[in-house]
Amino acid sequence: MPLYPIGNSQIEVNLIDSKSSLAPIVFLHEGLGSVAMWRSRGDYWPELVCQSTCRNGVVYSRRGYGQSSPISDVRGANRLQPDYMHNEAWKVLPELLSALKIKQPVLLGHSDGATIALLFASCFSATACIAMAPHVMVEDISIRSIEAAKLAFESGELKDRLSKYHQDVECAFWQWNDVWLSPAFRSFDIRQNCHQITSPVLAMQGKQDAYGTLQQIEDIQTSGLVERQVIDNCGHSPHRDQPEETLAYVTAFLADKA
Repeated sequence: MPLYPIGNSQIEVNLIDSKSSLAPIVFLHEGLGSVAMWRSRGDYWPELVCQSTCRNGVVYSRRGYGQSSPISDVRGANRLQPDYMHNEAWKVLPELLSALKIKQPVLLGHSDGATIALLFASCFSATACIAMAPHVMVEDISIRSIEAAKLAFESGELKDRLSKYHQDVECAFWQWNDVWLSPAFRSFDIRQNCHQITSPVLAMQGKQDAYGTLQQIEDIQTSGLVERQVIDNCGHSPHRDQPEETLAYVTAFLADKA
C-alpha cells in the first residue's frame, strides 16, 4: 500500500478507483483496525461498498495502526489523550484529504472511526456521514468490554490475532486500550458536537453490540436528517456480522447523494 507523509508520519492508504465523479467514500477504521482489517467473510468490504455505490474509495490506517508509522513510548510520553478522536477528525483527516485533493467526502466510519466521522462532519463540509456503532459518549458496557479485551490481549489470544495486521501490535493495542480505560476518558461526550452536523447521517448499530447500547445512535441529534438502523443478530461490527444488510442500507442511503 502507498504511504502518504502526513505531519511527521507516514500514513498507509489504499485507494479504490471506480472511475467515478461522485463524492468518494473515506473509510475510517475501528479502535484496533487498519486498512487490511476491513474484511467480511473473505471479501474486502470497502470494495463491495464502492462497487455497489459506484464511488471511489479511500481506506487508511491511522498512525500506530496497520503499516502507518508507529508511535514511540505510546504508554508513556506519547500516550493518547482523551481528545485523540477530535485531533484525528479536525487535524489529521483534513490534511490527508487535502493531500488527496478530496473535498466534501462521504465518510464511513466504524466504532472509533464512526466517532471521528461525526466529529469531522461537525466542523467540515461532507456529502454524507455513515456511522456504524459510533461512540458519542462513554457507557459502562463499553468499559467492561474494553477491560475484557485487555485480558484477552495479555493472555496472547487477541495479540496473536492482531499481529498479522499491525507492524507494531503493542502500539496498536495499548494506544487504544490505555486511553479508553483512563479516568479522564469517562467524560468523553460528543453529543453537543453532533448538533453542528448539517450533512445527512446514517447511524447503524447492532442490537447485540457488546460495546454500546442503542442510546449511542438514538442520541445523535443534528441540524440535518438522521436515518437510524438497528440490525438484529449483530454485534459491534455490522459489516462483518450482517454484511449484506449493512451494504443494502449504505447503498440505499447514498443513492440520491452526489
